[in-house]
Amino acid sequence: MSESTGSRQYQHQVFDVSINVPNQGTLWTASAHIITAVIGSGVLSLAWAVAQLGWIAGPTVMFLFSFVTYYTSTLLSTCYRSGDPDTGKRNYTYMDAVRANLGGFKVKLCGAIQYVNLFGVAIGYTIASSISMMAVERSNCFHSKGDNSPCRVSSNPYMIAFGVIEIIFSQIPDFDQIWWLSIVAAIMSFTYSTIGLGLGVAKVAGREGSSSISQL
Repeated sequence: MSESTGSRQYQHQVFDVSINVPNQGTLWTASAHIITAVIGSGVLSLAWAVAQLGWIAGPTVMFLFSFVTYYTSTLLSTCYRSGDPDTGKRNYTYMDAVRANLGGFKVKLCGAIQYVNLFGVAIGYTIASSISMMAVERSNCFHSKGDNSPCRVSSNPYMIAFGVIEIIFSQIPDFDQIWWLSIVAAIMSFTYSTIGLGLGVAKVAGREGSSSISQL
């Protein structure tokens, strides 16, 4: 009798947990994921890239890449479940999707490509962050010591600090499952996109003002 009562209580506890977990994934968190992935840090160099390509090739390339993004998103949503599209097994990772649809050696190939890509992205973000911090420090040096000052800055401390932070964050279990992380990332994406837009508008307005003054 006591064993059956204990099993019923355990089942009731499991049921309570199962109805609370889905509240962490909502339409807002999914939208935040999409915004963060689509905008990304690459938007900071988008203005320079379009300026290099011109007003014809630039928007054309943007349209082509938007089509690629739409196609890959559709492909990922199709591969999310194996078998029945409504009740089939969920594939939470790329390797799960490849294992369910292709299998064999292609699963190992997918894992190798993912790790190489992760390694390259980590190096790229480390270098980009150190360059950004160096630019901030050099700017502060120029303001305090004058434009003719050499203001030599080393990137090594910033690269080491960024690497240590990456190692610490990588040890947090289920860090990618934190629901509010996507909201913070989306806010950051909008923030530096707005900053980039504001700097671009200020630059163009400054050029227009200087040209009109020279004409006078």
